[in-house]
Amino acid sequence: MKNTTTRGQQIARRKAKSERQKLYQTVFINGKQVRVKRPDTVEGTPADEFMRDNPDPLWQFEPELEEILGDER
Repeated sequence: MKNTTTRGQQIARRKAKSERQKLYQTVFINGKQVRVKRPDTVEGTPADEFMRDNPDPLWQFEPELEEILGDER
């Protein structure tokens, strides 16, 4: 007898797959597919680029990144 998945199982599988795709991306390393964690993004841009484009003086001062702040102080 053939084992079939129920409608609920199919929906759960699709939901789990979409969640996995949001968290990980597939890349090739040494000719093999490997799943790696996606880089952090803020509003669709990488977090580092977002912080560079939208600087917060207090955030830059705390981790001693005054070189980015420049003469704005």
